[in-house]
Amino acid sequence: QVQLVESGGGVVQAGGSLRLSCAASGRAFSNYAMGWFRRAPGKEREFVAAITPIGTSTTSADSVKGRFAISRDNAKNTVYLQMNSLKPEDTAVYYCAGKVFFTSTVEREYTVWGQGTQVTVSS
Repeated sequence: QVQLVESGGGVVQAGGSLRLSCAASGRAFSNYAMGWFRRAPGKEREFVAAITPIGTSTTSADSVKGRFAISRDNAKNTVYLQMNSLKPEDTAVYYCAGKVFFTSTVEREYTVWGQGTQVTVSS
């Protein structure tokens, strides 16, 4: 079982960029598909992006396509979320999550979660 710790959140103006990192400890990180989810104030947690265990394929929500990119470095046991052209509606707590083998957009299929990092986009 891996443990996940997110970092890189903060306050940024609309149009700006941030890169979130999620560091994994424990064994077999390269067996895990990784995802990013977010929870905006007063809303349910939603899928943002996911990547296969060896990084050959990614998928992302329509709301972030063309602006956000997920990537991973298995040598560093880290997954990233590069966020560009940020909008106030991107304000949320961002969580990374892992599940063995196959990616999914479904929150309940992920078995390992980080504690979250706050991203605030000011207008």
